[in-house]
Amino acid sequence: MLLTVVFTAVAVLAVVVLGSLVYGVLGAAGRLRREVAALERELRPLLTEAQATAARAAQVQQPS
Repeated sequence: MLLTVVFTAVAVLAVVVLGSLVYGVLGAAGRLRREVAALERELRPLLTEAQATAARAAQVQQPS
């Protein structure tokens, strides 16, 4: 009887610990996705400008 109680307590504790770990990992993944999206929004104009500059440089480099 005592062994059943101990195993049940260990199983419940393991489920609680694993649940909290999963909750933390999913929360961190959500925050990471939001940060990556914000970084992309901030860097998009710079990327567009760099591509335009590279295109202009390529036109200047071409022999006429």
